[in-house]
Amino acid sequence: MATYWILFIAVAVVSYLVQASLQSKFKKYSEIPTDNYMTGREVAMKMLNDNGIYDVQVTCTPGHLTDHYNPATKTVNLSESVYDSNSIAAAAVAAHECGHAVQHAYGYAPLKMRSALVPIVSLASSWMTWILLIGMLVVNVFPGLLLFGIILFASTTLFSFVTLPVEIDASRRALAWLDNSGIARGERHEQAKDALKSAAYTYVVAALGSLATLVYYIMIFAGRRE
Repeated sequence: MATYWILFIAVAVVSYLVQASLQSKFKKYSEIPTDNYMTGREVAMKMLNDNGIYDVQVTCTPGHLTDHYNPATKTVNLSESVYDSNSIAAAAVAAHECGHAVQHAYGYAPLKMRSALVPIVSLASSWMTWILLIGMLVVNVFPGLLLFGIILFASTTLFSFVTLPVEIDASRRALAWLDNSGIARGERHEQAKDALKSAAYTYVVAALGSLATLVYYIMIFAGRRE
């Protein structure tokens, strides 16, 4: 159990450092404009059009770094700090989210799998905290409840790992397009790559943290049988 706590603390520290790095780099690259001064919205519209996608809307969503693509509504939702900004950070984020739209349009398998898991994960997230908590309290009397909670949590862990190739591929598509379109080449391309790499690390840490927590619950369940 001590080993788990060491791992848990290590993941928490790394997560904090990665988040801090992401915020720092986003702030840094938000002050550097693209060569053609296109806004996040304009970058998104151009990338969609260049990929023959005309049925996806680009909208502005409240918050900071709340950017996301919604395959259900076919909308690229850009945060306020990205939508009207002509920075390299905004261009990188906008292109990344459009990368998801391109994945959707071409039937990218990991994205389809992640989308299929969304309703399951949403349901699991609503109940698993209470089920796991109560399950740990009554594990020696009714171990099946904790086992059910572990299964629910495992679905969220699976979702975290399925998300990794989806996010990495979206960034790959974004960077290739930014270079080919001339929006971010040379030094600007490296800056966009650095920003997206920092964002990718957050997903890696989240997946590892979820896995570590899953192992912890499994250890509790296995321990009650000793």
